[in-house]
Amino acid sequence: MILGFFVALTVFIADQLSKYFIFRFVTSNGAPFKVTDFFNIVAAFNKGVSFSMFDDGGLWGRVILILFALGVVIFLFLWMKDETSAFVRLCLAMIIGGAMGNVTDRLRLGAVYDFLDFHIGAYHWPAFNVADTFICLGACLIVCHALFFKKKLSLKDINK
Repeated sequence: MILGFFVALTVFIADQLSKYFIFRFVTSNGAPFKVTDFFNIVAAFNKGVSFSMFDDGGLWGRVILILFALGVVIFLFLWMKDETSAFVRLCLAMIIGGAMGNVTDRLRLGAVYDFLDFHIGAYHWPAFNVADTFICLGACLIVCHALFFKKKLSLKDINK
């Protein structure tokens, strides 16, 4: 459990530091800042959830999103506490750290600061940040673990 707290805290700090330094870089150098032919650093403030859905809720929308995210964090923390797989506990910690990073942005800035912009030609994937990366990575790894590494129950096991 202590390792889970350490991972969540590390993800949270990495997210907040990256946002701080990238924001300073963007305000000094302008945005979008072209890094490669397929990647830019941008300054995007997302008031909604993924892909800016539900971004017109005003103050109440922000409060609801914060409370929902905190509810999810509590659920994931309880799951992490009871989880027997160390791997899944670490994945849950990544999600918790990322979620807390985005909640901190909503409390501090009123929106989540996104800055990673990948694109192919004129098609841009929605901008995201370090917290989003760890949330997606943790969730994908949990799904892969459940699909490929968890012992499957057979009818023989169920009939015992």
